Amino acid sequence: MYLLGASGHAKVILDILQLIGIRVLGFYDDNDKLDLFKGVSRQGAIVNMPIVSEPCIISIGSNGARKTIAKNKQLNYQKAIHPKSTIANGVLIDEGTVVMAGAIINSDTKIGKHVIINTAASVDHDCIIKDYAHISPNATLCGGVIIGEGAHVGAGAVVIPGVTIGDWAVVGAGAVVVKNVAEGVTVMGSPAKNRMQ
Repeated sequence: MYLLGASGHAKVILDILQLIGIRVLGFYDDNDKLDLFKGVSRQGAIVNMPIVSEPCIISIGSNGARKTIAKNKQLNYQKAIHPKSTIANGVLIDEGTVVMAGAIINSDTKIGKHVIINTAASVDHDCIIKDYAHISPNATLCGGVIIGEGAHVGAGAVVIPGVTIGDWAVVGAGAVVVKNVAEGVTVMGSPAKNRMQ
């Protein structure tokens, strides 16, 4: 397995891969001063990663960066799922997605490509989480929530049942979302409101 990106997020992915017995062969990162990352050697810049059959994961926290890399690099993307996460029957998880320790994903939820389900996040039944989204530590999605492409739900936020968060929207840490959030909007507080209002 290769990692694309070396950061705090990559450390967590590396730990998951080691726990499930997958050897990380190297990493690609644009920082040419970084030779080693937790004992793993740099292979070059991300743009220079060859199109090979070796499995890899984009290990970068930025939703936009993950989308840019995935669009430009047709690689053998794999998933990383922590053994101490809980994933129910009927859950679909697409390529490149990572699920951290303590996360709970309940029945019939569908998760897209290159998504982050972070530490102890709770995703209830029948949710849809689209590509490049990030559900932060301890965030809670109640049943039937839809998270748009590239949207970010902040740490400890709660989204009540049936709410839709638009593409590339941001839900601030600790917010309580009780109604739909439009595309590209940032909401904060309890109840969550557009920060520009």
